Amino acid sequence: MSQLSEKELSAINQLLGEEELLVKKFQMLAQQTNDTKIKQEFESIASKHQQHFDMLYQQIG
Repeated sequence: MSQLSEKELSAINQLLGEEELLVKKFQMLAQQTNDTKIKQEFESIASKHQQHFDMLYQQIG
């Protein structure tokens, strides 16, 4: 793999922060609801954002 430019690293770093925030938000929302279907949907969304985070992290790792 080729070296990432400083601009690319900065963009990935920003996206990592955004994905991390989304994971935390949807996990929090899942914990706060009593509706099972909504809880599962929030957990699913959190999981997808965690996958996005992991994929981005691999680009700098």
